[in-house]
Amino acid sequence: MIIENLTILDWVLLGTLLVLFLAQVYWYSRYMAAPARKLRKKSEGREQDAALPGVSVILCAHNESENLSSYLQALLTQDYPEYEVIVVDDGSEDNTREVIEQYMVHNARLHMTFVPYGARVGSTKKLALTLGAKAAQYDYLLLTDADCTPESNHWIRSMMAGFEGGKDIVLGFGAYFYEKGHVNRLVRFDTLFNGLHYLGAALCGHPYMGVGRNLAYKKSLFFESGGFTHLMTNKAGDDDLFVNHVATKANTAVVISRESFTWSLAKKTMKEWWQQKRRHVSVSPAYRTETKARLAFEPITRGLFYAAVLGIIIYYIFFVHCPLSITLFAAVGLFLVRWILQTAILNVSARRMGLHRFSMMSVLWFDITLPLVNLYMLIIPKKYKW
Repeated sequence: MIIENLTILDWVLLGTLLVLFLAQVYWYSRYMAAPARKLRKKSEGREQDAALPGVSVILCAHNESENLSSYLQALLTQDYPEYEVIVVDDGSEDNTREVIEQYMVHNARLHMTFVPYGARVGSTKKLALTLGAKAAQYDYLLLTDADCTPESNHWIRSMMAGFEGGKDIVLGFGAYFYEKGHVNRLVRFDTLFNGLHYLGAALCGHPYMGVGRNLAYKKSLFFESGGFTHLMTNKAGDDDLFVNHVATKANTAVVISRESFTWSLAKKTMKEWWQQKRRHVSVSPAYRTETKARLAFEPITRGLFYAAVLGIIIYYIFFVHCPLSITLFAAVGLFLVRWILQTAILNVSARRMGLHRFSMMSVLWFDITLPLVNLYMLIIPKKYKW
């Protein structure tokens, strides 16, 4: 029978569960839903040519001849009045340089530089980006990767619109192409979740990272802040650690119109994704203390919420033998409400961004497993090469 008189233990369990539930609702409603709110309130327009300054598009290439052959042309045919494309050859051993030189014959806006052979630094990619920044003739730097292609020929125009109002940094979104299979679904979910998190945090005044697939900042900011000098001991982090170091509420903007996206092919196997994920997770201990505290809030309250729900179910079914307990019903009810709210926010955001949506079961599975993956990688780090 249903328990009519709640005990002190019931009130404690219900109170704890409710606090954790409200913490999760607050986090999702404030941060994760912020990009969708931005897309609903206004569509990001294009600036007039007269208001658009020159920009240097920089990408590093390490054995990227195939990707450059596929994607470089899209960067060279952008609808933007004044820009250049700088490709930095980062010690390639294939015919990357030959591919670049072939494009340079017919494209005056394309330039190439390279990392000196045998350069001994902790991260040759950071050195490559620094060399690209030094070679840039414009004060606005727009970064992407050699395996990325822009959504359209208005990519530069869309990203540069974020600099209006005197901003120094513009955060964009780097999406992955849809393909069938669990690994692709995992990569796309992880990318959407993390993207909504860092973009939403920036929209709420707490920018903490960006992705090198789609990121812009001023050259003057880069060199005045010391560039990557203080980050050379970290092999990764040329994007998120740099943004974490220099981004503020006042100097950072977010652009999430569909035309501002870049697209990449997702990793094909779990091993490849695991290695990529390790690189990303490995730099998080180097974040600012304030950032680490904010990042810890969600997974901690999420883990405790799941633990509380599971603990209540086990206790009332197997120990108290009261499957009709009000406390048990409340725990299951709050779990379902959170699950539905979470799925709705993720899928509404995906729809407004023009991305594929996820089933409720996929959301639940990834919601449980990905934090465990992150925790494992933080506890058991592994060395790697970029």
